[in-house]
Amino acid sequence: MPILTVSNEDGGRQIPFVPGPSVREILENSGIRIRSSCRGNGACGLCLVRVEFGETHSLTRSEQILLSQEQIRDNIRFACQVIPEKNLTIRIVGLPNKSDWRTMVSSEFSFPSPCSRQIPLSQPHRTVLGLSVDVGTTHISLSLWDLGKACRIAGRSGFNPQAAYGADVVSRLIAAQGSVSISRGIAEMTLGFISEGLREMCIDNGLNPGLVGRVAVVGNTAMLLMLTHSDPAALLQPSGWTSRIDCRLEDPAEWIRILETDPKSVIDVSAPLAGFVGSDLLAGVLDTGLTGKPLSLLIDFGTNSEIALWDGSRLWVTSAAGGPAFESSQVKCGMPAEPGAICHVEQPAGSPDFQFEVIGGKEAKGICGSGLVDLIACLRQSGDLSETGRLNGPHAGTGFVIPGKNASLVLSHHDIDMFQRAKAGIGAGIETLLKTAQAKPSELNRVCVCGVFGRNLNVDNARAIGLLPHVAQERVELCGNTALAGCERLLTSPQEAGAMERLRENASIINLSNDSYFESRFLENLFLCPMKDGVHG
Repeated sequence: MPILTVSNEDGGRQIPFVPGPSVREILENSGIRIRSSCRGNGACGLCLVRVEFGETHSLTRSEQILLSQEQIRDNIRFACQVIPEKNLTIRIVGLPNKSDWRTMVSSEFSFPSPCSRQIPLSQPHRTVLGLSVDVGTTHISLSLWDLGKACRIAGRSGFNPQAAYGADVVSRLIAAQGSVSISRGIAEMTLGFISEGLREMCIDNGLNPGLVGRVAVVGNTAMLLMLTHSDPAALLQPSGWTSRIDCRLEDPAEWIRILETDPKSVIDVSAPLAGFVGSDLLAGVLDTGLTGKPLSLLIDFGTNSEIALWDGSRLWVTSAAGGPAFESSQVKCGMPAEPGAICHVEQPAGSPDFQFEVIGGKEAKGICGSGLVDLIACLRQSGDLSETGRLNGPHAGTGFVIPGKNASLVLSHHDIDMFQRAKAGIGAGIETLLKTAQAKPSELNRVCVCGVFGRNLNVDNARAIGLLPHVAQERVELCGNTALAGCERLLTSPQEAGAMERLRENASIINLSNDSYFESRFLENLFLCPMKDGVHG
């Protein structure tokens, strides 16, 4: 397979590719942004790269017109016009401005595009765009669609700026309840951030936000409450945790003004189910087709982790406080699943050393959620970590130092404890739903692992430390961001709203906060060992 080498000051990056796409497409699909505003047709002249090594075809017509003679002599080309067939080395000249948004690559989307669904155009003489928005506690994900062609144009992911008001949802709800100005500021800040992401996608593809005629939004309950200026009091009282929460958008004018969409655009905020179970979970159930097979389990890992179990006639749902462990946002050596993050760890048989796989192949800057699961499982297997979460031997006092140039990468006892508590909440939540449905973990037919965390998850390691039920590997599906995928289904096929409503009507909420069985199973699930089967009899 040929290699595209992106040369820069720190040595560059090598990207294997299958011949066919342009350099611009290869870069974008690898998470590397480059300036552009013409959707890759060679009209804007912004995606400049210098060819440093390798053969390319002759200049295209647009390059002959827009490039200066000096640029041509310097081997400057348009990334969108160069279609490499063999090894090629380039240096990016047209770097974009630094952004708080990250370009999502094709592997991060689980909903296919282009798809067969066609949306009737109210204005067939022009492009009509749609925007999908998944608002999570830690991350916000966006995707921009050409509704006429039922085709995804671009995607972005970024850290939710609400973190300034607290890492957890309760801190943000308390802040919003305490002040009308803070409540409004949180909503406007979040909408402003989404607007920046939308504008970025539009600029990069030669489009205008004013072409957006439809916006679909899903999210967890707390996020939707704050976005719609709804009273957060219900979520701060246990009595409201199993009640239906109304997050109706009374006046879409604020959204239209801040997002700068078509004045007649439709803003559809999908209502949460109840309490701490949002429309993001329902969107995930919709996308995975969870109700197609009895005893199917969905786990959406995140700061607020949500769980759903379909028993064949009823959808049982709950949420557990996963905390920041799965997002790695408050793990000392943690970082998102981005270039520089350790995503996989293994210990070859007979070797005392661990091997680390880093996203992008560069020096490790930190470890993401899937890498954390692998590292803890490897430490358990090697005997360096006890079942109770205590590091042994030379690591007992200092923590486990991850080998490499960055000596600050240390897995501490605090990090392990944080992970254990998050894991215990998920495990006990799963067991509580199974007890309610009178089923055992081994009887599960499907286990859908959702969220950014699950994209690179090693299933064997996750089962070994009790993060997932101990079922056959072929029953476990790594589904990615199903909340965004379900939102895309609602955007491109508005009739799917009926299916969402049927799920909502057929769902029962289990409140774990006052469940004695959950409390007893939480303590048991703190241990770093496989989840037990049939514990409730």
